[in-house]
Amino acid sequence: MQKGIIGKKLGMTQLFDESGKVVPVTVIEAGPCTVVQKKTVESDGYQAVQLGFGDIAARKVTKPAKGHFDKADVAPKKTLREFRLADISGLNVGDILKADVFAAGDRIDVVGVSKGKGYAGTIKRWNGHRLRESHGTGPVSRHAGSMGPCSTPSRVFKGKKLPGHLGAERVTIQNLTVVKVDAENNLIAIKGAVPGPKGAVVCISDSVKA
Repeated sequence: MQKGIIGKKLGMTQLFDESGKVVPVTVIEAGPCTVVQKKTVESDGYQAVQLGFGDIAARKVTKPAKGHFDKADVAPKKTLREFRLADISGLNVGDILKADVFAAGDRIDVVGVSKGKGYAGTIKRWNGHRLRESHGTGPVSRHAGSMGPCSTPSRVFKGKKLPGHLGAERVTIQNLTVVKVDAENNLIAIKGAVPGPKGAVVCISDSVKA
């Protein structure tokens, strides 16, 4: 059965495997998540479940959102995410999913919003090279370089790597490995890095590659 859950990134640490090797892990507070809505092919044209994560005061939600939660008879949730799963027959509105839906060794995909870096130059944004800072280079050692075309076609080609906004975009890291699951504290330790700063909301689901 396909699985999915919403979590909050707590930070990175390290664990030791059976052979004593250090494994860098990202710790995610995964769940508890409540099934707020169940979408079916008959009513919506596709099947999916909508999960809610994190409690929020009822006075802070809008009236349409309050009606949505009241219809499901669940407490208001701060974050809502939808998961398209191949089989949702085992899930019903009001069910609570915890970290133990995953187990050590599972292969997963993690979706999050990367850290915002603001306005960045070409070297930081595109991993470009700078010029040699020798005689005659002038004050352009970290500039974007030539725009390319001259009088023909008299324009800069689309896709030219220029300075601009870096980060703060949706990123999916595929095929990560679950190292450890602490069901009692709703924690999942994932090998490697996960997008976003500490406290960022991430979505964990089964890997599409595994």
